[in-house]
Amino acid sequence: MSVLVDTNVLLRRTQPTHQFYTVAVESVAQILSSGGPVYCTLQNISEFWNVVTRPVASNGLGFTSALALAEVVKIERILTLLPDAPAIYNEWKRLVVQHRVIGSKVHDARLVAAMNVNGVQRLLTFNTADFTRYPIEVLHPSTVLSEPSAGPASGQ
Repeated sequence: MSVLVDTNVLLRRTQPTHQFYTVAVESVAQILSSGGPVYCTLQNISEFWNVVTRPVASNGLGFTSALALAEVVKIERILTLLPDAPAIYNEWKRLVVQHRVIGSKVHDARLVAAMNVNGVQRLLTFNTADFTRYPIEVLHPSTVLSEPSAGPASGQ
């Protein structure tokens, strides 16, 4: 089964001193080694860039543009970028209306819309509660590591 990696997992992979660094790195590695396709979206990359280049004083990571680009290139080497198809808009609109999504949660709905349009079944995220309203399989990185059956190949 295919997996989309959420932005929060991508961010933790760039922070070696963060408590979730190891689980973020190892969970993505385990999913990749199981052979299923692993994706990110343009939205993930733009959210990632926003956080890593934002000043530390403003709850960012304070990366330079050059360092941010280097990290994006690393992401592009290990994950496949899903196309940003026009059909995502209609699916997003359907999801926000159906699930009565408001505020910043509209960004989560857009990730789910991209998953639905592209046939991606699973989402790897530290924020599992944010996605419970959607009919997708949500994986927490620690679950991937603790249960070998949580890898994408198990559902094939």
